[in-house]
Amino acid sequence: MTTQPATPHRSIWSDLEGVSFTQGFVAAGGVRTRYLQSGSPDRPALLFLHGTGGHAEAYVRNLGAHGRHFNAFAIDMLGHGLTDKPDHDYVIPRYLEHLLGFLDAMRLERASLSGESLGGWVAAHFASAHPDRVDRLVLNTAGGERIDPEALAKIRTSTMASVEDPSWERVRSRLEWLMFDKTDVHDDLVACRQRIYANPAMRRGMQHILSLHTPEARQRFALSKDQWAAIKAPTLVLWTSHDPTAKVEVGRALADLIPGARFVVMQDCGHWPQFEDAETFNRIHIDFLLGRG
Repeated sequence: MTTQPATPHRSIWSDLEGVSFTQGFVAAGGVRTRYLQSGSPDRPALLFLHGTGGHAEAYVRNLGAHGRHFNAFAIDMLGHGLTDKPDHDYVIPRYLEHLLGFLDAMRLERASLSGESLGGWVAAHFASAHPDRVDRLVLNTAGGERIDPEALAKIRTSTMASVEDPSWERVRSRLEWLMFDKTDVHDDLVACRQRIYANPAMRRGMQHILSLHTPEARQRFALSKDQWAAIKAPTLVLWTSHDPTAKVEVGRALADLIPGARFVVMQDCGHWPQFEDAETFNRIHIDFLLGRG
């Protein structure tokens, strides 16, 4: 007799159940870049940008809902995931070149940008530097403005350890750090990241990724008040009640720097609200991007 599990098995495929999507690779500024895409090219473009050490699977619970309204892409950022890992440090100007290259390669004149953590830092810089290419901007627990040497050192150590020894326990622990409810980390997500981190090229790539995780780099590439004020795109700053990188007050202060920015706090989430509470995130996010709230 076969017994059914007490709760349905969760996996990346169950997250994508019923979702029409494609996986593709494109040369973005000369860098072979992986992306997941859902939606139609005749709809407004939307790019999801993940955080440090992440990959496109951070948005598997969002592609379907957004694909009904947008031409939605989740990309592996420069040096991350299955995207190529050129041998130089991945500092903000390099990320901006790569993002611009992706838009051009996909023939996207304009797009809305939604960035989480590192992705938010890059998206904010891009919106300031290329206002003509950005429709709307979402900064989701965005990084870059906080200089906490102890926290930066801890992230560098734990992330590098997960690449040097991509054991199940280390990779799971790194993912659990992102979540308020640790049970949100399902086995399929761990296995996906474990395979990415086990790639021999990832060790060197992660060293380049973590070049931004020093107090000196944070200070060097922080947006100035003038840069924040220069952001013209309607902006949503989305924070969480239990973000492990910064308190709610940090997010509110960031929103105050951007003219007309809206500030929203999602409850009972950590650093991945788009994954932890996809239903709430999708509703808030889509309403904002469509100008409904």
